[in-house]
Amino acid sequence: MSPARSIYITSPEGETGKSTIALGVLDLLARRVQRVGVFRPVTRTGHTPSSTTAEGADARDYVVELLLAHDGVDLTYEQCVGVTYDDVHEDPEAALGKIVAKYHEVEQQCDVVVIVGTDYTDVAGPTELAYNARIAANLGAPVLLVLSGNRRSPAGIRQMCEVAVSELEANHAQVIGVVANRCLPTDLDAIRSEFAAADSLPVWTVPEDPFLMTPTVSQLMAAVEGRLEVGDEELLGREVLDVLVGAMTFEHLLDRLTDGAVVITPGDRTDILLGLLTSQTAKNFPSLAAIILNGGFYPPESVARLIADLAPSVPVIRTDLGTFRSASAAASARGRVTKDSQRKVDTALALFEQNVDGTALLASLDVERPEVVTPLMFEYELLGRARADRKHIVLPEGTDDRILRAASTLLQRQVADLTILGDEESIRARSVELGLDISDAKVVDPHSGELHERFAEEYTKLRAHKGMTVDRAREIVSSVSYFGTMMVRLGLADGMVSGAAHTTAHTIKPSFEIIKTVPGVSVVSSVFLMCLEDRVLVYGDCAVNPDPTAEQLADIAISSAATAAQFGVEPRIAMLSYSTGASGTGADVDKVREATALVRERRPDLSVEGPIQYDAAVDASVAASKMPDSLVAGRATVFIFPDLNTGNNTYKAVQRSAGAVAVGPVLQGLRMPVNDLSRGALVQDIVNTVAITAIQAQGQQALVEQTDPSTTTQAGASA
Repeated sequence: MSPARSIYITSPEGETGKSTIALGVLDLLARRVQRVGVFRPVTRTGHTPSSTTAEGADARDYVVELLLAHDGVDLTYEQCVGVTYDDVHEDPEAALGKIVAKYHEVEQQCDVVVIVGTDYTDVAGPTELAYNARIAANLGAPVLLVLSGNRRSPAGIRQMCEVAVSELEANHAQVIGVVANRCLPTDLDAIRSEFAAADSLPVWTVPEDPFLMTPTVSQLMAAVEGRLEVGDEELLGREVLDVLVGAMTFEHLLDRLTDGAVVITPGDRTDILLGLLTSQTAKNFPSLAAIILNGGFYPPESVARLIADLAPSVPVIRTDLGTFRSASAAASARGRVTKDSQRKVDTALALFEQNVDGTALLASLDVERPEVVTPLMFEYELLGRARADRKHIVLPEGTDDRILRAASTLLQRQVADLTILGDEESIRARSVELGLDISDAKVVDPHSGELHERFAEEYTKLRAHKGMTVDRAREIVSSVSYFGTMMVRLGLADGMVSGAAHTTAHTIKPSFEIIKTVPGVSVVSSVFLMCLEDRVLVYGDCAVNPDPTAEQLADIAISSAATAAQFGVEPRIAMLSYSTGASGTGADVDKVREATALVRERRPDLSVEGPIQYDAAVDASVAASKMPDSLVAGRATVFIFPDLNTGNNTYKAVQRSAGAVAVGPVLQGLRMPVNDLSRGALVQDIVNTVAITAIQAQGQQALVEQTDPSTTTQAGASA
């Protein structure tokens, strides 16, 4: 393996937000290479923490933990850390030698390594930047310099940059770019102009987002040395947007409540506590992040029983500190981007993507795209393609927390525009309670309103041949799946994703009635995009059709080839059977043989082979003996199974045994995209499926034309 490329991210001072830039760089590199490494030359581990942290002496480095939580990294914490600050103080030269040795152990396992410099929490003075420069030079790592624009003028930022670059270069470090982070949004143009006039290194400006600096409830609880008495433990990860001291009468305090606020009040003020808990059950009142009871008091047993029966979700925390010390500790608590806050991670990545030219940065590192495609690279490609031409996707299951979490990520990363179905008050209240931001999503109630009546009338027309009445249609379109499908049909959304809380039939049955199939395709089918360690294969049909006919099998093959091409997989179709070529006979083999002939007749431009066994389709040596003259055997990318039993079992076997990531099922053959989720879907599964649906919507007309070339003229005429 050739030596890994690397990038050293450092700053001339603390509080620059360097870790969020490191996260963005790591995310960018994970899209391009197979193995991304993380290395932290100097950590606080084993030392008394600074006053700004609540970590104990043996705390693990949160920056390392944040980066290790990224899907693209497969290293242990111990591998990723070098030496401690004590080691540097005791013998800087020996510490540097240890750092170099440990780095090379990581380098040997990776294609690229992201190295994050020191935090200015222990080593004092200007020598720290010089020491970072020496580390970078000895590791052969070019430097990305991160500056803080917080409370600095554009000229001040440029001056800081000049001093820092001079120091780095004086110690033989190569600087390839500068990120001015945490800048005032109103200063971005002026900062760019300041650097443009100086004709300096590439400089990117990233605006300040106060949300990234907010502490979580759990961090606040640690700061006040508190403990959870009642409430939902899951909500301890919610960000705290304000801190109030509730020592006044309740009616005056009520006017000051805001979403995400924490109220600190003496534990013997049961009037305030009960009033706050009551406000959390009422509509149109701010959703508190937590309530802190100070002074070591807790309501008497009778009131405590009442509180327990109320079963509040808002965390109620108890501390022995007094009001002043509790308020001071809470006010000084500092938030940061950690692996436990998905919203902060999404916000940080979105800021990086929107403000740093990733292409230019990759070019400066000379990172080339490899021929292999890993599952993570494929997932990032999906998000990038969806983001390039944003589509509007409807999510019918707004009562599911997984949908709300996925929606927050999709909106933060600007992957798609969203409509969520359900009661708006309930959905928005729950999203705030979870600490999510779905403010950019539309929320529509499927049970009432203008759209409900419009959809009922339209559905009546569509199903008039079945004797449909408006009254019955009103009842039917109240179903979230029917309502969402009607949105897609009438152009109010470009696609729909459902199934996290409903069956496959509940999700896709409306599409059969309302959207219908692409011209020339007789059957709706599905594929799984099987992401292996180094490539992506397409398996169909593994989810919809139990026992397709030869004609349907041909349709599935043609649709699957089109889907493969749409997602960057060159289609080479293997029509699978238990025999290869003319070696076998029987009804099942004959069906596959007939389907293969139909594909060749209808789409002579496609590469297809069948009947063929799986080993002959994927293994070049087996193919050489069984079908030596085939253009598909040994290198197939699209696998068409003869029936659902075979397909479903095979995809699950490959998924579990080979560690493949199965993305799907992706429905195909519909005029407009509708996709089904597993009821066990994870948040990332939902994000990926929405991205897939958006990409399908981007190329839907092209897909129609590719599936049935005769529609090209029709489409042109209708346009």
